Amino acid sequence: MTVLDDWVTAACAEVGLDPAEVPVSAVLDLARDVAHQVVRPGAPVSAYLLGLAVGRGADPADAAARLSALAADWPVGLDAELADPTS
Repeated sequence: MTVLDDWVTAACAEVGLDPAEVPVSAVLDLARDVAHQVVRPGAPVSAYLLGLAVGRGADPADAAARLSALAADWPVGLDAELADPTS
């Protein structure tokens, strides 16, 4: 078992979830895609959005794939324009 596995198991126990239902790879892939293709702080926010969607009944794999696809299609440099509206 890895430290991440230990953490997921402990965190799930803390909030009453089954660790087997946590799509760790999908969440990590989504976070990577958003951090590298959109903006780094968007990674944890996107993971949270994925959790909300799944909590409301969305399929975890489908929701993660849709968000990753959105990140892949995100216009390069848009985050810089938003940070400095004068550019």
